[in-house]
Amino acid sequence: MTNDLPYQIALTLVPNIGTVHAKALVNIYGDAYSIFKAKKKELEAIEGIGTVRAKSIRDFVDFTTSEAEVKFIEKYKITPLFLTSKNYPQRLLHCYDSPTLLYYRGNADLNTSKIISIVGTRNNSDYGKLVCEKLIEELAGQNILVTSGLAFGIDTIAHKAALKNNLQTVGVLAHGLDRIYPTQNKALAKQMTEQGGLLTDFISNTNPDKQNFPKRNRIVAGMCDAIVIIESSKKGGSLITAELANGYNKDVFAIPGKTTDSKSEGCNYLIKQNKASLITSAADLIEFMNWAPKETLQKKKQRELFIELTPDEKIITDILNQQESIHIDELYFKSGLSSSAAAQALLMLEMQGIVASLPGKVYKLL
Repeated sequence: MTNDLPYQIALTLVPNIGTVHAKALVNIYGDAYSIFKAKKKELEAIEGIGTVRAKSIRDFVDFTTSEAEVKFIEKYKITPLFLTSKNYPQRLLHCYDSPTLLYYRGNADLNTSKIISIVGTRNNSDYGKLVCEKLIEELAGQNILVTSGLAFGIDTIAHKAALKNNLQTVGVLAHGLDRIYPTQNKALAKQMTEQGGLLTDFISNTNPDKQNFPKRNRIVAGMCDAIVIIESSKKGGSLITAELANGYNKDVFAIPGKTTDSKSEGCNYLIKQNKASLITSAADLIEFMNWAPKETLQKKKQRELFIELTPDEKIITDILNQQESIHIDELYFKSGLSSSAAAQALLMLEMQGIVASLPGKVYKLL
């Protein structure tokens, strides 16, 4: 446990300081302790902080709550994941409003190579259950991590199907780790901590209040490579998650249904509006994501490029030289470049015919 942890927790409790502000402050100061020790005038000068937020930081005194949370974390062997932690979900880190601090119980690698989120209605039909179970069964050989929201309906079906097919699965919660909601999923949640995990950005004693679910949904949308919507009304929470995923530049897929079925209205709407790609099987998803196994893997010879590359372009090509192909989130992480710098370098490399963009936001050298 680091000495910075009480300050990391406290940073999430400061009035008027949201995740975007916290992220900006961490980028400047490096750790939470330094933020609280910074001078008020110095904080006021930071873009987006100003007088009110600087005063909120300097006047914050409720370290009793953060110290109590540290004891809770230690007692229940919870892993805190701050923005600067190497185990923080890197895909989520690229989202503009990534949570300042996450609380995690489990054994799954949150930065594993393939992660999909599966969400849908709480009142699924037999069709929705069958499609969800079949999809995950067909994905069993892909060694993916399945994430969802541990809610009734499609979420629960997805978690159970993942466990049944020996896939790791992570439930993202809209409350603290001192409880499980719905309570009927307590036994399921316990299984998941042994074959996946539970993740939240809410401290203990936080109730599953209505306003917490959209916040939960942004984690479900942001920490995956792709999200699959299985049955949703047009006003369902799953459509909010789909919109978030599109905003995060994630691949969004939807299972179509009958035009007369209200439970499929949301999925059909996403497909019609080109906000989701239509899939009917795991094979479709695997093709879109470029996850099909290569029949032969030949080691690529080191290329001698007779083009003068910028330092950023050289970093990208060096990474791509080491593997067959790579997802854009992993490329961001390995390069150490900002998302805008990496995107600019990739664009220039594509224009020069050095790099090719594949389905599923995957890149490779030509």
